[in-house]
Amino acid sequence: MDHATAGTAPLIAACSTPLSLARSLCHGGTRLVPATVCTATGIDRREETIVDEVPVGLVYADDLFAVMLATPTDLEDFATGFSLSEGIVGSTEELSVTAIDELADGVRIRMQLPVERLAALLRRKRNLMGGSGCGRCGTDSFAETLRPLDPVRSTARIAPDAIRRAMAALPSGQTLNRQTGAVHAAGFARSDGELVAVREDVGRHNALDKLIGALARAGTDPTAGFVVVSSRCSFEMVHKTAAAGIPLIAAISAPTSLCVAFAGTVGVGVVAYVRDGRFTIYAVPSRVALPV
Repeated sequence: MDHATAGTAPLIAACSTPLSLARSLCHGGTRLVPATVCTATGIDRREETIVDEVPVGLVYADDLFAVMLATPTDLEDFATGFSLSEGIVGSTEELSVTAIDELADGVRIRMQLPVERLAALLRRKRNLMGGSGCGRCGTDSFAETLRPLDPVRSTARIAPDAIRRAMAALPSGQTLNRQTGAVHAAGFARSDGELVAVREDVGRHNALDKLIGALARAGTDPTAGFVVVSSRCSFEMVHKTAAAGIPLIAAISAPTSLCVAFAGTVGVGVVAYVRDGRFTIYAVPSRVALPV
């Protein structure tokens, strides 16, 4: 089936990029644009650094499955994390990223799957365009949107100080955000709060997919720590956290009702409003080691 003509303009190939060069696509995720700064004392015309947001096509065995609006950095991590969190594959061994193509109007990531995984994928229905602000916008059925998951198998209990430590450390890993002020981050911390990986993207769910992919490719045990995010905590953020087997997600902003309800069914602790030395536990409070 030809997804490339369904609901979005086709991606036009410009060149094929070796995987080793994937990080350099689109100038490392930022670009300079002319801008005019207006103040009470005058006008300043100069160049400003802004974050890249481009269509990223995810292609499995020459079949375009989805186009996500994303920041074109850490693309192998993104492809891996997306494939895992969407249930397209069950492990990194089932996925091979064969090429990353820089196109005239975006980026295309080409992947190969085992025959049985590809057959299952082709049975799924999905619209092409996923917005940078929505991780489940591309699905076309209630069942697919609310795809059930097995509960996270972990006995982890995270100390309050570890949650505060990890969130406090997150800005230091937000290189793109320091340059542009427009990028979300997802970080993975060990149970003591030491931040060991951070990924950024204009979309919060893309940042989490990149992080999940980075952990999987590095062989990091997902049950040995927790996620911190620089955004709100909505359903798809908990869904991806659970799909990766991570027992807790801590967000700097608010949760949603579906996020909290779903978290209880999969055993993912939800901690939100982590700021100014305090936080609020909304789901699975046993994941936080509160003092007696």
